[in-house]
Amino acid sequence: MPALSPTMSQGNIAKWRKKEGDKIEVGDVLCELETDKATLEFESLEEGFLAKILVPEGSKDVPVGQPIAITVEDAENIQKIPSSLGSGSEGEGQKTSHQDVGRLEKVEGKSSIKINSSDLPHVVVEMPALSPTMNQGNISKWRKKEGDKIEVGDVICEIETDKATLEFESLEEGYLAKIVAPEGSKDVPVGQPIAITVEDPETIETVKTSVGSSSEVKKEEVTHHDSKNEVGEQKSGFKRISPSAKLLIAEYGLDASSIKASGLHGTLLKGDVLAAVKSGKASSKISSSHDKGTSSPQTQPKKSAPALLESKSSLLQLDSFEDLPNTQIRKVIARRLLESKQGTPHLYLSSDVILDPLLSFRNELKEKHNIKVSVNDIVIKAVAIALKNEPEANAYWDATKGEIILCDSVDISIAVATEKGLMTPIIRNADQKSISSISSEVKQLAEKARTGKLAPHEFQGGTFSISNLGMFPVDHFCAIINPPQAGILAVGRGNKVVEPVIGADGIERPAVVTKMNLTLSADHRVFDGKVGGAFLSALRSNFSDIRRLIL
Repeated sequence: MPALSPTMSQGNIAKWRKKEGDKIEVGDVLCELETDKATLEFESLEEGFLAKILVPEGSKDVPVGQPIAITVEDAENIQKIPSSLGSGSEGEGQKTSHQDVGRLEKVEGKSSIKINSSDLPHVVVEMPALSPTMNQGNISKWRKKEGDKIEVGDVICEIETDKATLEFESLEEGYLAKIVAPEGSKDVPVGQPIAITVEDPETIETVKTSVGSSSEVKKEEVTHHDSKNEVGEQKSGFKRISPSAKLLIAEYGLDASSIKASGLHGTLLKGDVLAAVKSGKASSKISSSHDKGTSSPQTQPKKSAPALLESKSSLLQLDSFEDLPNTQIRKVIARRLLESKQGTPHLYLSSDVILDPLLSFRNELKEKHNIKVSVNDIVIKAVAIALKNEPEANAYWDATKGEIILCDSVDISIAVATEKGLMTPIIRNADQKSISSISSEVKQLAEKARTGKLAPHEFQGGTFSISNLGMFPVDHFCAIINPPQAGILAVGRGNKVVEPVIGADGIERPAVVTKMNLTLSADHRVFDGKVGGAFLSALRSNFSDIRRLIL
């Protein structure tokens, strides 16, 4: 079931345009789907034969991603489809479809693991969900090799999740018979097999043989695909041409019939032209006209093809780029930030605080007590006390109930930049801890975050976040709320400014002070102006009398 609109999560099968056994061409309408917006036509992106309809016409609320049909490339494979596909009660339909589609993929050569559980006493180890938001992961490193003995609690492999790199421990003892997802595998869906274990070491070779036979099927199928591609490359011409491709062909003086089209319905795209130019496979109109013997001085371009290519080098440079693969963490961050910005009504409140009392207190701790803490450590403590004094700010929005939920503890999430993305380790019960304790804990958690060793309980949860860019030349900024939390404080750098200050004699004089900007991003469903203002007021008070706050 495809997602035919950005908000579509399920759909209805309104009508099947093709019947089982029908030939399918690229662009043919397979069926009509009723989405959350309208009834749309679902076109095939590949050619083949409709082997089996899994979800019949009239089916309602079919989730996006659930199999609705099976196609095969060769008509001969239609007979190889298990007759049990799509059969059974309605309640078991989804489960049967997913399991049987897995068996079918072996016929088509798309899966390397299909072993009947009745044949061998084995266990298929699937990609686990190591965090609540994880739906796929990367195999960072295999700690065990094929044939190794496994005890309960042994670390089998390291898995890069949407939060960190975590160790995957075995829940059963046995032997690692086969590694299905090799080290370095990316975007492995939760629930997909990654390894096979057995109880008896004598069955290891049997499992490898069974898995290897399916791999041979895959290789044969790939070879078959390659032969088809070679035939396709021999075909020239196109049905449509994009405006940008037409412009490039005219500029380079190329023969369009010599360029292979890769777009939908045989459309010649800009990328096809650029790829042909870079590879040197495209022939110019000059050479084509010479081959036909119809060229004339009047029709020949003034520049040869090499000269045109050289003159257009700047155009190619504009189109040059490098793909950088994203980590799971960055993918999830991108998705969750978009959801937060679009789904959470952000309220922004900003205030400046005088930093001099804090800096003076920090120097005093260092000189008199040999306690080294950062400005950020003191900010954490000040924010924690402000949240304790204003409990309405230490809350979150429960979307299911439509209610504000007050949090019992003050747990501060600290934004830490890592190579893999932004992590938010948590200082729990920060209002009850000393500044030196907070400082030590922040250092430990930040180091774990940078090395990807955070445990789930060290980054899951939190009631409020702090993002500090004061170490960079950033004066003020607005941070994005980290759901389900309702608030995040953006901390800028301290700047020296001249301001009127009232002295002990009551006379106002100009003086140099250090000011720091604080910007609160709050969920307006939880924070109204009164709650946000009260929180910032309490925070300013804590900064102005930092000694009272600590002592």
